[in-house]
Amino acid sequence: MSDPKADSAVKTVRREKMLETAWSIFSEKSIDSVTMEEIAEKANCGRKTLYRYFDTKPDLVVSVLAWKLEKFREENRERRPAADFKGMTAAEIYEFYLDSFLELYRNHKDILRFNQFFNVYVRSEKIGEKTLQPYKQLIENIKKQFHEMYLKAELDKTLSTDVPEQKMFSTTIHLMLAAVTRYAVGLIYIPESGFDAMEELAFQKELILKEYKMELK
Repeated sequence: MSDPKADSAVKTVRREKMLETAWSIFSEKSIDSVTMEEIAEKANCGRKTLYRYFDTKPDLVVSVLAWKLEKFREENRERRPAADFKGMTAAEIYEFYLDSFLELYRNHKDILRFNQFFNVYVRSEKIGEKTLQPYKQLIENIKKQFHEMYLKAELDKTLSTDVPEQKMFSTTIHLMLAAVTRYAVGLIYIPESGFDAMEELAFQKELILKEYKMELK
């Protein structure tokens, strides 16, 4: 008689192995050039087994990015000055979110590069909403945390709430993600005298923080 818990644990380990293998291969090559057969072989599983976990290659690609980003979120939670941001002002929480993008660039350039290729792949393959659901759910979870911060800002007045919440969220994500991604993939101007990428990214972070942060009276 099979043990449901043991079976579930085996499936979880097997799925994790497939995701790790796919991530490794996708990071070395372009997403387009990688086949499901190649991933199955490297993961030491049959092609049919891989398809039992991921119906299509786009399903696998989306799952890989969602899995990798969730791992970064788990790691990032350990960086929080306080559990669940307890005792922190809205402005302090917002600065932590901004710093999270710098942390991505500092220690996870591979995620930023993959995300860039992922966006191109999604558009070229015309991947539908259903397939993108794991990725979109991750964004929704981030939006929920942002919402809690925005509600706190309405109370403690450490951040300006003159700008609608959705606009503030969108602007923050787009400006910071675009900046760290461009540096990660090398789409930048490089002066002859050189430059300090972290210094420039930190400067942009401070500009955005200054735009929304309220001066205490």
